[in-house]
Amino acid sequence: MTTLNDRLKQGKKARKNCSRNSQASMGKMDRDPLPLIKASSEGRIRSLVELRYGRMLVSPFTFYRGNALLQAHDLAGTPNMGLVSTICGDCHLMNFGGFATPERNLLFSVNDFDEAHPGPWEWDLKRLVASFLIAARDQRHGDSVEETVCRQVVAAYQQTMLECAEQSALETWYESIRYDDLRQQASKANLEHVERAIEKAEQRTHAQLLPKISERDAKGRLIIRDDLPEIFHRHKNTTLLGADDDWLRLSDWRPLYDALMRDYPDTLQADRRELLSRFHVHDMAFKVVGVGSVGTRCLVALMTDDQEYPLFLQFKEARRSVLAGYVKTRSRARHNGQRVVDGQRLMQSASDLFLGWTTGPNGRHFYVRQLRDMKVSAELETFDADAFAAYGRICGRALARAHAKSSGHCAQISGYIGKSDALADALFKYAQRYRKQNERDFERFQQACRKGRLRARSEADFAADHLP
Repeated sequence: MTTLNDRLKQGKKARKNCSRNSQASMGKMDRDPLPLIKASSEGRIRSLVELRYGRMLVSPFTFYRGNALLQAHDLAGTPNMGLVSTICGDCHLMNFGGFATPERNLLFSVNDFDEAHPGPWEWDLKRLVASFLIAARDQRHGDSVEETVCRQVVAAYQQTMLECAEQSALETWYESIRYDDLRQQASKANLEHVERAIEKAEQRTHAQLLPKISERDAKGRLIIRDDLPEIFHRHKNTTLLGADDDWLRLSDWRPLYDALMRDYPDTLQADRRELLSRFHVHDMAFKVVGVGSVGTRCLVALMTDDQEYPLFLQFKEARRSVLAGYVKTRSRARHNGQRVVDGQRLMQSASDLFLGWTTGPNGRHFYVRQLRDMKVSAELETFDADAFAAYGRICGRALARAHAKSSGHCAQISGYIGKSDALADALFKYAQRYRKQNERDFERFQQACRKGRLRARSEADFAADHLP
């Protein structure tokens, strides 16, 4: 059996084939971003692709968030130490946040796994560090803050990975970042942000959501309220689905719901399956989410128990991971919904009570979870320099814990990183270079939209189309 010291040395030895300085490399960048952007839109709902592009046009930061495929392509040409395990695949700073465990504890971790797939751990860390630099530029924090936050992300990852290396397998598996702990550790200046997040999470329950997105129809039935372009029903005149969409051939929402529910309960634990059986469905509507996910199929089912207490389930389309075409290792899961769920369960210390997967009409893959239940994300516009750096540190910690849990190779990763600033130096250089590349790509994207090669529309455009 190898000792901790042996495993640390194995990681250090990997520097011979992939020096830490080489992690600053951008790889081969002689590519046109537009074909990759178009490729990432294939198979999506056509009208909503225009909304996706509209959201990506807001800033270089939203552009970066909106197209993980582009950086996956670029990362494939960069060096890595040779360890492959399940990674997030779309690890930017807005894909972290708070969520409730089944025991109603509020945790902080990676919270988006649509692109989860085997890959090099460096890819997640590079995408995260670059996202902080791009976001810092977007929020106009200045050069010194950009460098500070990037280095602190890497330092937090480095320190936490070493801590994990020194823990037992069970300690690493069970360890979590709790908001109660963040509250105790926060400085006076940052305590307000933590308290606000906790307060917001406590208000984001199904009961609080019910009056915000639902109403009674003329017959007194409970239904989801249309709110274009965010929420719409498929068979009403407010639908954003194309006239030739195969889902419109279904008589109403119930055949779709029945198809989605056919396999889903069997992916849950027996006790959770029993709990699900105590809810009755009232309505189902289409929900547009995020930036990168816009145009994929996402549905929300409104359910209640016998006392009319609500449960909102989200059925989110799971497509092929953006990493799949750029790594040799395949996902063990043949079903993309299962791939997402397996990734989430592997990288988080606790996951959604109703997390599962299913197959919809015409073979599309979906994963299932609760909608918005105590989920909170960073409000970057409220962060000063200190809060932004503190958020960088917590994201670095969370990513290291997720990688330690999913890979089982935290000692090797820690040995490779070492105790110096060598990796931080390299990744800051990488982030600087990729920020400039992202701005060039964004400019080409803007030009393509202006010249009509790509069509972008805003939320206001969609809403205006359906004014009474």
